[in-house]
Amino acid sequence: MDDRQIVDLYWERSETAISETSKKYGKYCSYIAYNILHNREDCEECVNDTYMRAWGAMPPKRPNRLSVFLGKITRNLSLNRYEKYTAKKRGAGQVTFVLEELKECVPTADHAEQVIDDMLLAETLNRFLAGLPEERRKFFMRRYWYLSPVREIASDFSVSESRVKMSLLRSRNELRALLEKEGIVI
Repeated sequence: MDDRQIVDLYWERSETAISETSKKYGKYCSYIAYNILHNREDCEECVNDTYMRAWGAMPPKRPNRLSVFLGKITRNLSLNRYEKYTAKKRGAGQVTFVLEELKECVPTADHAEQVIDDMLLAETLNRFLAGLPEERRKFFMRRYWYLSPVREIASDFSVSESRVKMSLLRSRNELRALLEKEGIVI
């Protein structure tokens, strides 16, 4: 079933919308949640919560790309759960490490609100990503959107870990330079 048909099911309030979403995007959402949480039970809960959030959002929203819509919901739910979990345990995992890598070139949410509104920042990030060569863009998205480990990215693209690390370092440096050029203070 294509995305348009699945979205139509949500708009019709058909319960099959969730089962069709699960069939098509269950593994995708699970991948995102598991890379953040590293816990199967929490991952399953976040994915199920994603379906419920999608159910609540459609209508009135009609997403252009269902995969992006679901991925964003899953990622946000997973990061919120991770934040609650680490507030209790204060463990340093993959998420903390990945976010630390980006801290050097992307302003924090509080600081970004003082410097520039979220839409301008998003526009700049989109322009940056569009300007990257395809392989570097894929590495960047896998690392900083999907929070994939460097080893996994290298394996999936059949390249060395050092190549992925160097690509990510160069991309972060270019992003920092672009943000500074745009007047976004880091």
